[in-house]
Amino acid sequence: MLAVGASVYTAQADVVNGTPEAGASAKPAAVKRVSSTIAHASDAGPRGVNITIDDGPDPRWTPQVLELLREEGVKATFCLTGIQAQAHPDLVKEIVADGHVLCDHSVSHDTAMDRKSEAYQSKEILDAERMITEASGGVRPLYYRAPGGAFTPHSRAVAASRGMRPLGWNVDTKDFEQPGADSIVETVRRELPNGPTILFHDAGGDRAQTVEALRRVLPWLKEEGRSFGFPVR
Repeated sequence: MLAVGASVYTAQADVVNGTPEAGASAKPAAVKRVSSTIAHASDAGPRGVNITIDDGPDPRWTPQVLELLREEGVKATFCLTGIQAQAHPDLVKEIVADGHVLCDHSVSHDTAMDRKSEAYQSKEILDAERMITEASGGVRPLYYRAPGGAFTPHSRAVAASRGMRPLGWNVDTKDFEQPGADSIVETVRRELPNGPTILFHDAGGDRAQTVEALRRVLPWLKEEGRSFGFPVR
């Protein structure tokens, strides 16, 4: 399953400093293998943070998250499921147009992937890669985040062979549990010393608390002298 084709759709846009730059047409090109170790660090340096947004895109919540990121001038990494990307291609294109980067979050967000066959793991990753790339108009995901962190050596190797760095997190805001915006903000403040990659969600339920928490967290991170970046590749 690792002997996947050497040619796929490249970014409809070239990637400059990790950010898609609109312009070029989608065309087949070789994919460069990346490290299969799980990334946590930020390309913005020791004071950098990575905002990562999972499980979308969602027609109600993703536009609100995108608008807030525009207002704050912050770029993020959106970890999309294949199903949601295929259902909402206009939102995928909007994410890319705003300068954010894409991450493969599997087709169906199966958190038990690590207990299933290697063939199944490969299909979830590679089908999602294709679905996201098609939905974006040719922009490929640069990372792979296993649902629920259910990585295996095989899934990491498959993703890396397709140019997608496995992506972890350091701060789990638990926003999917809807603990309240105050709790989400406090979790970020408390756990940020653990590392720079912060996990939020824009799908999978009511994300009003996430939007409110982001509205408060992003200015606070700036006040703390943090720079916003993308995960290392």
